[in-house]
Amino acid sequence: MKAVRFHEYGGIGVLRVEDVERPVPGPGQVLVEVRAAGIQPGEVMIREGARHRRWPAVFPSGQGSDLAGVVVEAGPEVRGFAVGDEVLGFTHRRASHAEFVVVDDVHLVARPEGLPWDVAGALYVAGTTAYATVFAVDPGPSDTVVVSGAAGGVGALAVQLAHRRGATVIGLAAERNHPWLRDHGVVPVAYGQGAAERVRQASGGAVDAFIDTYGDGYVDLAVELGVRPERINTIRDWQAAARVGARTYGEGAAASAVVLGELARLAARGELDVPIAATYPLARVQDAFRDLEGHHAPGKVVLHP
Repeated sequence: MKAVRFHEYGGIGVLRVEDVERPVPGPGQVLVEVRAAGIQPGEVMIREGARHRRWPAVFPSGQGSDLAGVVVEAGPEVRGFAVGDEVLGFTHRRASHAEFVVVDDVHLVARPEGLPWDVAGALYVAGTTAYATVFAVDPGPSDTVVVSGAAGGVGALAVQLAHRRGATVIGLAAERNHPWLRDHGVVPVAYGQGAAERVRQASGGAVDAFIDTYGDGYVDLAVELGVRPERINTIRDWQAAARVGARTYGEGAAASAVVLGELARLAARGELDVPIAATYPLARVQDAFRDLEGHHAPGKVVLHP
């Protein structure tokens, strides 16, 4: 079978699509033929070695957590799934950017009727991370919450989940993404120099919570805006969070099939929009990451093995 591999840390050029042995499911595992697999900014940092201390790679390394596909083989003691089932889920083995992947049955949910394959295959990391960030700051109907990177893979879902709680949501994003934010009930504000004053104007001077999906000084911006540290959450700037006492709830805080199933049902009913920026065949994995790293369009980039 074909699978993405890299044999050393480096840029996009280290990514290869190689022939590897098809895996065999063990107890409590199934083999999934992958129809769609999302790619993540975190995979860039792992591949480049920027997160070696936190998430070291063992070479040759695979890639990918998100996946959606069809069960083609089941190991012994599998619960709840059978050959032919359409599923979405995740793996912690850096393996979903491949034609086939072995997945623990507890990391899968059934694909709801009407949920597109691309959305199903891109939902886990961005969706559970967004879920965790909103949980961390706990916005309610009387709150104004700011989201940085509001049109990115995580931000685009976080603004919607916060809006569903009744909060007033302000999204920091490039102006080309402002129409999408407005269409989803979000007040768009341009990021960059002068953002603090623009947020104050948009909020009437009061900001209750801040979700940072981008890093690069947004924790300090939240403090400048008067947000209490316990209502600031960042998924990127851990050092700033430690310095000011902010929270760092991310993917790991909500990494469960239960949360994924809830998000999948919302998306299937049209109550959660998961924008897909672009899709690429597995053979063009380098182009997919160029697209991702270039921030060319809002939403998720998805591979088709």
